[in-house]
Amino acid sequence: MFKYLPEPVYTKLVDVIDNGAPLDRSIADEVAAGMKRWAIELGVTHYSHWFQPLTDGTAEKHDAFVEHDGRGGMIEEFSGKLLVQQEPDASSFPNGGIRNTFEARGYSAWDPSSPVFVVDDTLCIPTVFIAYTGEALDYKAPLLKSLRAVNEAAKAVCHYFNPEVKKVFTYLGWEQEYFLVDEGLYAARPDLLLTGRTLMGHESSKNQQLEDHYFGAIPPRVAAFMKDLEVKSLELGIPVKTRHNEVAPNQFELAPIYEECNLAVDHNMLIMSLMRNIARNHGFRLLLHEKPFKGVNGSGKHNNWSLGTDNGILLHAPGKTPEDNLRFVTFVVNTLMAVHRHNGLLKASIMSATNAHRLGANEAPPAIISSFLGKQLNQVLDHLEESSTDELINIAGKSSMKLDIPQIPELLIDNTDRNRTSPFAFTGNRFEFRAVGSEANCASAMIALNAAVAEQLMEFKQKVDALIEKGEAKVTAIVSVIRQLIKECKNIRFDGNGYSEEWKAEAARRGLDCETCCPKIFDNYLKAESIAMFEKTGVMTQKELEARNEVKWETYTKKIQIEARVLGDLAMNHIIPVATKYQSELIDNAFKTKQLFSKEKAERLSAKNIELIEQIAEHNTYIEESIAQMIENRKRAHRIEDEREKAIAYHDEIAPMLEKIRYHIDKLELIIDDQMWPLPKYRELLFIR
Repeated sequence: MFKYLPEPVYTKLVDVIDNGAPLDRSIADEVAAGMKRWAIELGVTHYSHWFQPLTDGTAEKHDAFVEHDGRGGMIEEFSGKLLVQQEPDASSFPNGGIRNTFEARGYSAWDPSSPVFVVDDTLCIPTVFIAYTGEALDYKAPLLKSLRAVNEAAKAVCHYFNPEVKKVFTYLGWEQEYFLVDEGLYAARPDLLLTGRTLMGHESSKNQQLEDHYFGAIPPRVAAFMKDLEVKSLELGIPVKTRHNEVAPNQFELAPIYEECNLAVDHNMLIMSLMRNIARNHGFRLLLHEKPFKGVNGSGKHNNWSLGTDNGILLHAPGKTPEDNLRFVTFVVNTLMAVHRHNGLLKASIMSATNAHRLGANEAPPAIISSFLGKQLNQVLDHLEESSTDELINIAGKSSMKLDIPQIPELLIDNTDRNRTSPFAFTGNRFEFRAVGSEANCASAMIALNAAVAEQLMEFKQKVDALIEKGEAKVTAIVSVIRQLIKECKNIRFDGNGYSEEWKAEAARRGLDCETCCPKIFDNYLKAESIAMFEKTGVMTQKELEARNEVKWETYTKKIQIEARVLGDLAMNHIIPVATKYQSELIDNAFKTKQLFSKEKAERLSAKNIELIEQIAEHNTYIEESIAQMIENRKRAHRIEDEREKAIAYHDEIAPMLEKIRYHIDKLELIIDDQMWPLPKYRELLFIR
């Protein structure tokens, strides 16, 4: 930027990026001109506003750097007006009824706080996307508002401890899990192609039960893909750092160095697109569905979230002095209180038709939000709750462990263990929101979390200020309010096994949201306390929340509808014909056996075939009858006009039938001649060669 912009323009733009100053449109032309020079030197011919509509993907429209020169020729042109604002069709993206087909106008507007980047021959400009009437139709606009809200609220609380703090940043470190499958096998599975997951398929004799894939040697083909991906990522400024095999066969993970939240979200959306493209260059197809294969672990996207100040203080990290630790406890307890108050909303922020397959299994956090703190921090909070004095807080750092092996160095042991069954776990200096789905936009969870924490910090400051105004000392007032909050949010703290049935019963007794129906979980967005929280923090209006829920219900319905149609097509046009053909061969074999051998010997030799013939007939009959019933259920549900009720009907009457039909298809897979089975099996899909 410094190289391509005049110094006064550079100074103004840096102020916009670093301090949130309003963008002066008078500098837009010079910024655009500098941007164009930089991009053209990299071989760029087109530009595009790059935004994140409510599809969980990204959108872009490419325009060339050409305009008429007024003399019959063409000239490369890119003005400030084109940089700052464009006009996508707002009625063609999910909008929840905010925009009708005849009300198409919408705007994408440049977000200077996220760097532009070049992909191939296109300059991509991160933008927000809003309706003509001003409502946000994307994830970035409310994310930016939530970051501003938590900055203001956290900064005000920081001033109790560090008056020099000027800004509080939200940091995000995502961990992206994914599957790779051979492109040829993928192409032979219409269910993978059309839905992202296998709607049928009996589990392989060997899958993950030996626990030999996790952190194992990376297959050479996969390592070549990872290397190519890392090079492309680093060229785009995405600080990828970690790669390894995950638990399930063909499953892997990628993680970057933590970044500012808005930038981290943009980088995650960009890298998911990169992964898909680069995978094809290596003969793979990338699967980001949360549960592409039944019987093995699914994929998540752990969101490591924390707050930090402009002068380098991590607000969720213990300090070296009791005063620093009071600040640490203040932010930890307020975060816990926010999660407690809005646990249902946080669950709704990560829920989807695809993530519902993964949550609650013995591989992912349950569909109940709770927080793991670890033994030491729990003891600190319990002691503070029970204490009647304003004693200062001491928190031990890492301890050491010596192994009785001379060549092994001394190990430093963290002051908390890790609990992989906890959806929202404290991990030493941050919270790990583990329940986010692998193909989701991280912004959905971050918007809800940031807004909830901002609201809680605002109310915390009001309570502390009220006590100070009554004459209490600052530390006494802070400790008094913290002590009250520790008691109020105690039910959200759980360090045990989140997979257990006992925890589900205990969570219900604690009053936590235990709803498992995906469409009903979305109701949390429209609860009075959620609407009040979003409006109080200025993140979203009630109209925007209502529209987003319409989109969520409609998306849920459409995904189940597509799966039902694909399964019906595969069952009736692929599985049933093959099963019937194999059944006919068995019948022919049984008939010829009776002609060839004596009656007693023929009955003995054909007994197994007759048993298989009967089993195939029973499975075929169930599948055919269930497909017909599922079609009728779908037609009936589709006539429901209310999107919420329609989604619930699909959840209750259609989604369960997918699993029941699958059961009988998977049984047929074990019976029918392997050479006749029309689809690649799990043993072929799950092991890269």
